[in-house]
Amino acid sequence: MKLTETHEDIRSLVRKFVDHEINPHCDEWEEAKIFPAHELFKKMGDLGLLGVNRAEEYGGLGLDYTHNVILAEELGRCRSAAVSMAIGVQTDMCTPALANFGSDSLKRNFLAPAIAGDMVGCVGVSEVGAGSDVANITTTARKDGGDYVINGGKMWITNGFQADWMCCLANTSDGKAHLNKSLIMIPMDAKGIERSRKLHKLGMWASDTAQIYFDDVRVPQENLIGGEGFGFMMQMAQFQEERLWGAANVIKGLENCIQDTIDYAGQRQAFGQSILDNQVVHHKLAELQTEVELLRALVYRTTELYVAEQEKGELMASNEVVKLASMCKLKAGRLAREVADSCLQYWGGMGFMWESSVARFYRDGRLISIGGGADEVMLNIIAKMMGTLPRKKKG
Repeated sequence: MKLTETHEDIRSLVRKFVDHEINPHCDEWEEAKIFPAHELFKKMGDLGLLGVNRAEEYGGLGLDYTHNVILAEELGRCRSAAVSMAIGVQTDMCTPALANFGSDSLKRNFLAPAIAGDMVGCVGVSEVGAGSDVANITTTARKDGGDYVINGGKMWITNGFQADWMCCLANTSDGKAHLNKSLIMIPMDAKGIERSRKLHKLGMWASDTAQIYFDDVRVPQENLIGGEGFGFMMQMAQFQEERLWGAANVIKGLENCIQDTIDYAGQRQAFGQSILDNQVVHHKLAELQTEVELLRALVYRTTELYVAEQEKGELMASNEVVKLASMCKLKAGRLAREVADSCLQYWGGMGFMWESSVARFYRDGRLISIGGGADEVMLNIIAKMMGTLPRKKKG
């Protein structure tokens, strides 16, 4: 992926924003278990950072997706992965289908305010009984007059308590599981929505994560994205950007963890020398940094191919991009676990302290192997694209 002056300008802008507007507040937001999304997003919107690859007519910068990957990578400098994840939900998880398949009216009512930072969005896919198994969702949207009447619930909704709207996946018919779903834009102030509780999680504390219930929630049928019954397909397309974004976003977090460990291990003395002076330690850190560079190369290669397809007008990712994006996601999650565990060991007792940076990364990074499709789902996708997935027996 060839980086231009524009890429570097975005990187510099994001780096300064993270250093001045996010990192000084991370400990406070982690303790409060929420950050001021509307305030922070508005600042980002004013800088054009919430619509880097979105159309200019809706307030975006109109750049290609390579620039969004640089944005995601540099946001990984956040000392609270929860904040960068919440930003990624706004830019790459709840808006791709809206931007690619939504009507002009929907884009003006929901996408443009999200790009400007005037509205906070969330994506409603996962449910208590349907996480990675998206086809198993039970939330329904039935037609009544000119409305959809929505019933059911969503779980693990990032930005859920602060969101102004949700891009919601719901069953709009009783047909086959992959053909009966639709994406519908739901204003979160609609009657019948209950944001029941803020979820207490292992990590990602600064992210307000909600369980949400729908009780006869009415929204106009004009809030449908694309065609009815195409929701599963559009959500799968949306997942590709989510997975690429997540893999790009963890890169700087991994590097932070390694550098923090170098700094600490270089100062910590044991048996007459610093921990860093032990060959097993500095060799292991060198290996981990090499793995990070390999992940970056895979993310850049996948992004380059994805953008080349977009430039041809292809809105749905090819099998090759899906395979590579799944590999990015798989490797990012596993590497986050390896780096966090290896580095924490070299901190000794201080690494086990709740307030240490390595402990926070250890907790936060674990989500990467779960959210947006678990490791096992990624492996199934890769195996399917390789032609090695066992065929289902008939009868």
